[in-house]
Amino acid sequence: MRPSRRQPDEMRAVSFERGISRHAEGSCLVRFGDTQVLCTASLEERVPSWLRNSGKGWVTAEYGMLPRSTGDRMRREAASGKQGGRTLEIQRLVGRSLRSVVDLQALGEMQITVDCDVLQADGGTRTAAITGGFIALHDCLSWMQTRQMITLERVLKDHVAAVSCGIFGGQPVLDLDYAEDSAAETDANFVMTGKGGIVEIQGTAEGTPFSEDEFMQLLGLARKGVTRLVELQKMAVS
Repeated sequence: MRPSRRQPDEMRAVSFERGISRHAEGSCLVRFGDTQVLCTASLEERVPSWLRNSGKGWVTAEYGMLPRSTGDRMRREAASGKQGGRTLEIQRLVGRSLRSVVDLQALGEMQITVDCDVLQADGGTRTAAITGGFIALHDCLSWMQTRQMITLERVLKDHVAAVSCGIFGGQPVLDLDYAEDSAAETDANFVMTGKGGIVEIQGTAEGTPFSEDEFMQLLGLARKGVTRLVELQKMAVS
C-alpha cells in the first residue's frame, strides 16, 4: 500500500487556478496534491542577442523554491549569490518542455519568460511546474492574440505536461509524493505532448537497476498520467 493509500496508477488531486497574478500576461497556481507552484508568464518585446533579426521568438523559464516550501527553512539562492545545480537543471527542463510545443517563427521576435516559484513542495515540483507553466504560457499567448499580436493556433502547436513515476516497494507507481520519492528504488520524470510525443525522460535507479520491462510499465503509467493532465489543461483553458 502506498503511504497516501492511492492505487498504483492513481494520481494526486490536480488543480489549476488561472489569473492568479494581476500583473503577468499569463498566470496559474498549480496543485499536485500538497505540492503548489505559482507559474507566471511575462512578455517582452525583445529576444536574446543571438536571435536578433532572425524573425524567431524565444520561450524560457526560471524556477525557484521559497524558503519555507519545505519542512525546514532553506536559504534563498540569491543570498548565496548563485543558483544551485538542481535549480539550473530544472529551469532548463521547463524551458525545453514549453518550447517543444511553440512555433518560435510564428511567435516573432518576442520573448516569454515563465517563472515557476514553488510555494509548497511535496514531490513532483518540476512536473507541476511544466504542467502549470503550460497554462500560464497559453494564457500569455491568448493575451497576445486579443491584441492582434499573434494567432494562437499558429504559435501553440500542442499541449505539454509532465508526471513522475517510480518503483516504490517493488511496485511501479504514478505521481510520487515526497514520502515515496525519498524512498523509491527508481525515480523517473516523463514530459509528453498531448499527441503522445515524448519530449524528455529522466530516469534514475536509486538502488537496484531497473529492467526494460519495468521501464515500459513506468512509461505506460506516465502516458496514462499525462493523458489525464492534458484533459485537465483543456478543461481549464476552454
